[in-house]
Amino acid sequence: MATTSDISKGKYIRFNGDICKITEWQHRTPGKGVACYQAKMKKVKDGRATENRFRSGETIEIVRVETKDLQYLYEDGTAFVCMDSETYDQVPIEKELFDTGTEFLMEGDTVKVSFDDITPLGAEAPNHVELEITYTEPGIKGDTATNTLKPATVETGAQVNVPLFVDSGERIKIDTRTGEYVERVK
Repeated sequence: MATTSDISKGKYIRFNGDICKITEWQHRTPGKGVACYQAKMKKVKDGRATENRFRSGETIEIVRVETKDLQYLYEDGTAFVCMDSETYDQVPIEKELFDTGTEFLMEGDTVKVSFDDITPLGAEAPNHVELEITYTEPGIKGDTATNTLKPATVETGAQVNVPLFVDSGERIKIDTRTGEYVERVK
């Protein structure tokens, strides 16, 4: 058993019989009373969000998870099929287990998947991806005085706002956590 000081964002705990992922973890010290930890959690089983306050020093059961890098192969209905590069096992990962960034996944990308024995608990897309722009309106020459953005479609079909100087056919770097343009790739 661990105490509240051992918990941080991204850890998995057992709370009321369910495995939950900590999405927010804040230490609160009110003017009067005892310090506590405010937790926002997401249940792995059904994806519902829940909140709870834990007293400082309270014992909490941490679920031990193993994180593996898997290669994304293809989308199959409500799951993404990924492959373990060491054993060549194909594992279906439910779409709900991914937080963000699934619209930017390309075949061959590496995703991080957390397992409890053989059951996938959560998955993360890579933080940044490089994709080619398939369509965007041409920018107007000389219109760069302001930080104006225009919509662009990338090769996965997702929409991203890019600066006016970026054209179709160019490769760009995208932050998958926010879905924002980062830079042009040379």
